Amino acid sequence: MSTESSIIIETVTSEVLQNNPLGDPPTRRVPVYLPPGYEDNQATYPVVYMLAGFTGRGTFMLNDSAFEETIQERLDRLIASEIIKPLIMVLPDGFTRYGGSQYINSSANGLYEDHLITELVPLIDKRYRTRAEAGYRAIMGKSSGGYGAIVQAMRHPELFGAVACHSGDMYFEYCYKPDFVKFLNAASRLNLTTPAALGQFLANFYPKMHPKPNNLFDLLNILGMAACYSPNPLSPCGFDLPFDMVTGELRPEVWQRWLQHDPITMLENEAHIAALQQMKLVYLDCGNRDEYALHYGARIFVQRLQEVGVPHIHEEFDGTHRSTQHRYDVSLKAISEAFE
Repeated sequence: MSTESSIIIETVTSEVLQNNPLGDPPTRRVPVYLPPGYEDNQATYPVVYMLAGFTGRGTFMLNDSAFEETIQERLDRLIASEIIKPLIMVLPDGFTRYGGSQYINSSANGLYEDHLITELVPLIDKRYRTRAEAGYRAIMGKSSGGYGAIVQAMRHPELFGAVACHSGDMYFEYCYKPDFVKFLNAASRLNLTTPAALGQFLANFYPKMHPKPNNLFDLLNILGMAACYSPNPLSPCGFDLPFDMVTGELRPEVWQRWLQHDPITMLENEAHIAALQQMKLVYLDCGNRDEYALHYGARIFVQRLQEVGVPHIHEEFDGTHRSTQHRYDVSLKAISEAFE
């Protein structure tokens, strides 16, 4: 019997990402983790979809590091020590020129939710020996990946029966608004003070350009979120910003469009509540010193879960937004137990 796991890189050419607005490649490299012994039997396995954070993609989780485990090393250790049962893990690619898609559909970015739900899940079930039912399919992620995980669980309980959200974007009032001024200051230094000027900049923007503008992340963070939450095909940018580019004054009508995507607002929808009530596991955690105040968002979210009667696990640990991969040990154990 094989005692080694394997990583298969699936090359997936997406139909729904063809001709996407940003010109991002429709062909994606999607790593698939197969546990030790997979090739030696005909057993079926539960599947976990792990979503990368903003500016990340699935292949990044395979990167060797001097002081951190790759996701393959982590899974190997957890399986060998019998902390979790053998499983398949899929590492999707939701990257865009602006840094990420939040794993939702947008006319400014492309149909990334459709890519995940209507293309990738069926493909994995077809090519691998999965237990192809919601009760044995989980979705998890950290930061924007955590956001994508909780949102997709709320929208697709027919596909996912367990969800783990690590430091996921929620309570937009705290996690995004403080970065609006950072965006405005960075844009001002580049003379990007009108939608037309911003649109011209983005038309020529290349993620691997050098030298990069100062404070590039301050620009991309909000640009990426606006492309996801407030797309507008009639804008020179393809999306609307939630503030005036000169005065910084909030544009309430655009901000409300953002809030409709906030997981906390989404919990006002009875269908989303019912979806989470169906889950075998709803797991959330966050560091108690998260730089984006996401621990407060998590506290609000779980308070809402309590109010509507959704069973859940919520843990807050001593830490920030970064270097929290060790928390996957906790969530993967909970997911594995939920599968049983």
